[in-house]
Amino acid sequence: MSGSVSPLAPKTFAEMPPVRGVRMATAEAGIKYKNRTDVLMMVFDAPASVAGVFTRSLCPSAAVDFCRQNLSGGVARAVVVNSGNANAFTGAKGRAATELTGQSAAEAVGCSTGEVFLASTGVIGEPLDATKFAGVLGDMKDRGTEDFWFEAAKAIMTTDTYPKVATRSATIGGVTVTINGIAKGAGMIAPDMATMLSFVVTDADIGPQALQALLSEGVGPSFNSVTVDSDTSTSDTLMLFATGAAAADGQARIEDASDAALGDFREALNAVLFDLALQVVRDGEGARKMVAITVEGAESDAAAKRIGLSIANSPLVKTAVAGEDANWGRVVMAVGKAGEKADRDLLAIWFGDIRVAVNGERDPAYSEAAASAVMKEQDIAIKVEIGLGAGTATVYTCDLTKEYIEINGDYRS
Repeated sequence: MSGSVSPLAPKTFAEMPPVRGVRMATAEAGIKYKNRTDVLMMVFDAPASVAGVFTRSLCPSAAVDFCRQNLSGGVARAVVVNSGNANAFTGAKGRAATELTGQSAAEAVGCSTGEVFLASTGVIGEPLDATKFAGVLGDMKDRGTEDFWFEAAKAIMTTDTYPKVATRSATIGGVTVTINGIAKGAGMIAPDMATMLSFVVTDADIGPQALQALLSEGVGPSFNSVTVDSDTSTSDTLMLFATGAAAADGQARIEDASDAALGDFREALNAVLFDLALQVVRDGEGARKMVAITVEGAESDAAAKRIGLSIANSPLVKTAVAGEDANWGRVVMAVGKAGEKADRDLLAIWFGDIRVAVNGERDPAYSEAAASAVMKEQDIAIKVEIGLGAGTATVYTCDLTKEYIEINGDYRS
């Protein structure tokens, strides 16, 4: 965690209510960071439904493999997360570390290893000494408390400058349920299923297949629409758990994601996912500005998203934003290289509400002063009209500053 908090951090944090059916504890295992919590354990009082999406990286961490294997069971009793070491590219030692952690958690909770889910974040390629925290899981289970969301968010941070929390409530068949989420992520963030670590828990009673469908749909406009630096992590994990505690209030269990009773819940879940995803971008390593890029008039929504990500991931666009330079030529460049259909002579570009280019050339009414004023803002909107179809998409990124290089230049030291 770097010394100064991102200027884009929330001014206030959400008040996180307890979610019935889940308890949490943290510990200091000294994996990498001194004098801060680096292990989180979540324990479900009764078997919870579980859903997950993971990195599309072809070099995934041992913990991602472990979770994918257990997800088919659909049931969770415990989650163990460590920061400071990603346990990725660690071969047989990495698998042994996940097995030890899984067994230790299962013994502590009294469940099978198939009901345990793991996540690790931090340095790649360093063996993880799971004995550092495996021995404290029993104690953590006994210490677990419901009202611990903010502390849980702190324990999973790496280069994050603030903990990321979000909460919403919803009704299912007249019964009020809560959805809480935490996330970590600041660098190596690119849209590929999950882009960091995030854990979302609800007390709703929803079966695992319905839960998976809700989550898979919800990541599209949220976590899969953000990018800090175009690099997809080996460890990306986003998991959603439903404890079922609301059944005690008379909520009928839902097994089908298309059930009309889920309308309000789906909206609230998507709001939590979107809230967390934007907090990740706003904590981009070294970030000073947040950029929302909307592409309209592309051949399809998928084409619009690819063009949007081409702009968002361009180091030239991002450094121009950092320098508060209204250099729309770099946006033209990024549209042209995206690999999707575009027509130079139909392009129009806006920075904020200032149209800087139209019909493939600089806007006749262009004002450098007006465009520059937009670039001085902390939150900047860039809009591109392709002029070829009805496809639209919005993606989110941050600027690229010298501090990003400093953070990543000495990440392992």
